[in-house]
Amino acid sequence: MSVPPGLGAWADLPFWTADWPRIAERLAGENPLPPPGQMFRALSLTQPDRTRVVVLGQDPYHTIGKADGLAFSIPRDFGGRLDSLGNIFKEIRTDTGQTRTLTDLTDWARQGVLLLNTALSVPRGQAGGHRRRGWDRLVAQVLHRLDAAPRAFLLWGGPAQSHAAHLSAHHLILLAAHPSPLSAHRGFLGARPFTQTNDWLQAHGQTAIHWGDPTPPLFNAADPG
Repeated sequence: MSVPPGLGAWADLPFWTADWPRIAERLAGENPLPPPGQMFRALSLTQPDRTRVVVLGQDPYHTIGKADGLAFSIPRDFGGRLDSLGNIFKEIRTDTGQTRTLTDLTDWARQGVLLLNTALSVPRGQAGGHRRRGWDRLVAQVLHRLDAAPRAFLLWGGPAQSHAAHLSAHHLILLAAHPSPLSAHRGFLGARPFTQTNDWLQAHGQTAIHWGDPTPPLFNAADPG
């Protein structure tokens, strides 16, 4: 099993030779979400040297047409419920005063926000169904690659927070409940992660992330990265 295309500098992680062949074999024929061509889109769009912020979630949406390879992102033509992303939009508005309606988060990725989940696939209709597939080894290696230089880490939900202990003290590490409708009121809404991240970035001589809608909206959900 070859290394997936488009990974750039992520392609030399040990995961691709030690773990990916086994995982790929199990996924074959299962029609997982997101589709295989989008499964590693977060890594393709946000290379290690461009990563300034890591948003770590749980697993992809398990509804057909909703997962696009970026954690929490939804293709703009989906038309269904926003669930977690809707609560993220609420917090952006409360926290920053900006408005976000564009569900495709490609513009965040291009600003250096790595939108990663702790599992990169999910069976259709079965939330959490691939949590024990071995994706944790990929996530651990990605975070280890990013650990040397100070970055902001937004760890949302228990699976994401389990990685906090392995991160160095020079990072900004913000822990919050997952923005799912089941848990957002238990510590995500009101956490103000977006202004805290921007304040930290600017204190370290970096530009702030624009969390609201891009003006004009330049990013198309069909963009393969």
